[in-house]
Amino acid sequence: MKKVSFTEFGGPDVLRLVDAEEPHAGPGQIRIAVRAAGVNPVDWRIREGQILGAHPVELPSGVGQDASGVVDEVGEGVEGVEAGDHVFGEGSATYAEFAVLSAWARMPEGLTFEEAAGYPSVVETALRVIREVGVRSGQTLLVSGASGGVGSAVLQIARDRGITVIGTAGAANQEYLRSLGAVATTYGEGWVERVRRLGHVDAALDLAGSGVIRELVELTGDPRKVISIADLGAPEFGVRFSGVAGSVPEALGEAVDLISRGKLHIPVEKSYTLAEAAAAHIDSHAGHTRGRRVLVV
Repeated sequence: MKKVSFTEFGGPDVLRLVDAEEPHAGPGQIRIAVRAAGVNPVDWRIREGQILGAHPVELPSGVGQDASGVVDEVGEGVEGVEAGDHVFGEGSATYAEFAVLSAWARMPEGLTFEEAAGYPSVVETALRVIREVGVRSGQTLLVSGASGGVGSAVLQIARDRGITVIGTAGAANQEYLRSLGAVATTYGEGWVERVRRLGHVDAALDLAGSGVIRELVELTGDPRKVISIADLGAPEFGVRFSGVAGSVPEALGEAVDLISRGKLHIPVEKSYTLAEAAAAHIDSHAGHTRGRRVLVV
């Protein structure tokens, strides 16, 4: 089969589309013929060699953790799924023609493979950071870098839970944030005062890693009410860096429920082929995403 791999840490140019042995489903796993793979910031952070405790890497390494596709192998002990089922979920080395998943769910009605590949890690992360930051119905959550995949999920999940969201993003994404139920404002000079004018902030999430941790602590008044998924320097300010995945099966179940109720939709901004994985990483690293980027197999 074809898969994207790298033999050394570095920039996007270390990614290669190579011939590889097909993986097989072990106990508690399934294998899918991949139709699409989600592109996540953690993918290029791992490729760069950043120290991410939840994702130890041995070289050479495949790339990717999210995918959608058609089940073609069911491992020992797995029930409730069979060959031919359309699923989405999380596994390893998903930038490939075949991938093994360790957590999955049936794709909700009406979802395309491209759309489905963009949900697993994004929804797990969104649910985790909302829980960790401790924001409740009736309170206000500030989301810095709100227009990307995780931000899109956070905004919609928060709205479903009765949480008011103030979202920051570039000028081109203001209407997009409003369409997801957020009170929108731009980042850049004067953004802290613009947020203050919009009301009291009970908790805040840093999703972009744009050097705003100090200001988020200032706005909430408590570093324990700020979580970052993108700034490895956050602990210097007493802020938790949340890079460790929680319960993916539970998150997938909640994603299916939200999607089926019409409460969650994350658009695909751009699709790439496996051979264009490096370009997808360059674009992901640049930010300014509206929704998700995926590789189509």
